[in-house]
Amino acid sequence: MTQLAERSAAPAESQPRPERRRRRRPGRARRGWILYGMLVSLALIYIFPFLIQLASSVKTEPDAAQNPLSLVPQHWTFAAYETLFASSDFTTWAQNSFVVTVFVTLGRVFFNSLAGYALARIDFRGRGLVFALLIGVMAVPGVVLLIPKFLVINQLGMYDSYAGMILPLLADAAGVFIMKSFFESIPVSVEEQARVDGAGTFRIFWSVVLPMARPAVMTIVILSFQGSWNELNHFIISTQDPALTTLTKGVAQLASGQLSQGTQYPLKLAAAALMTVPVAVVFFIFQKRIMNASAGAVKE
Repeated sequence: MTQLAERSAAPAESQPRPERRRRRRPGRARRGWILYGMLVSLALIYIFPFLIQLASSVKTEPDAAQNPLSLVPQHWTFAAYETLFASSDFTTWAQNSFVVTVFVTLGRVFFNSLAGYALARIDFRGRGLVFALLIGVMAVPGVVLLIPKFLVINQLGMYDSYAGMILPLLADAAGVFIMKSFFESIPVSVEEQARVDGAGTFRIFWSVVLPMARPAVMTIVILSFQGSWNELNHFIISTQDPALTTLTKGVAQLASGQLSQGTQYPLKLAAAALMTVPVAVVFFIFQKRIMNASAGAVKE
C-alpha cells in the first residue's frame, strides 16, 4: 500500500512544471513585442523620407520651404504636377527611360543566363580565368569605367543614339554571377537525361534548365529594371541630345533649377515620386518569386 501511495504521489509532485512554462510565456511575448516595436521603428525611419516626398509634392512653394518635414500640407495643390507636364519634357524623358529599360532588362536576362550557364556547365579552356575576371569586374567601381566607356562609344560611332545607351548595359557581372550560382544548384542528372533524348546544349539550356531557374531570372528582372531605370552616369557620357534625355538626367536638370528660380521642392519631389512608381510596381509583382530556391528543387 505504501508503494502504491508513493507512486500515486509522484505524478502529483511533477504537476507544477506546466505552471513554470506558463510563467515563461509572458516574458517571451514581451520580448516579441519589443522586437516588433524595433522593426516598426526602423521601417518608419526608412519610410519617412518617402512620405515627406509625397507630402511635399502637393504643397505650395512657401509651405514646402517653411515646413519641409510636415506630412500634412497647409494647402493641397497639384500645381507641381501640372507644371511638370506642361513646362518640361517629362513625357519624353519617361519614354526614353522606358525604351532603354525594357531592352536592357530583356538583354540582361538572356545574356546573363547564357554566360552563367556556360560558366556553370560548359567545360571550356580558360573558364577559371574568365570567372576570375568576372569577379575582378565586380570589384571595380563603376565610376572608374566611365571614361573608357565614353571612348569606346565615341570610337564606335554610337554616341547620341539608343545603341550607345543600350548596348553597353546589356550584360553585367553581378547578373552573370547570380545565374552561375543558381545553375550550379540544379542537378546535372536532369541535363544528362535530356542529352540522352537527343537535345543539344542550347536546347537543354533554353527548354530544360532556364525554366527551372525562374527564381534567379525574376531576380535578374528586378535588379536589371531597377538598375537601368535609375542609371545616370552612363547616360551622361553616352548622350548629349535633349531628345534622348532620360528621367534621371531630366530630374537632375530640374534639381539644378531648369524651369524657374527658387527651391522648387514640390516640382523636384513630384518628379521623383512619379519616377519611383514603375520600380515599385515591378518589385511588388515579382517579389514573391525573387530567389525562391525551393522553386528550383528537383526530385531524383
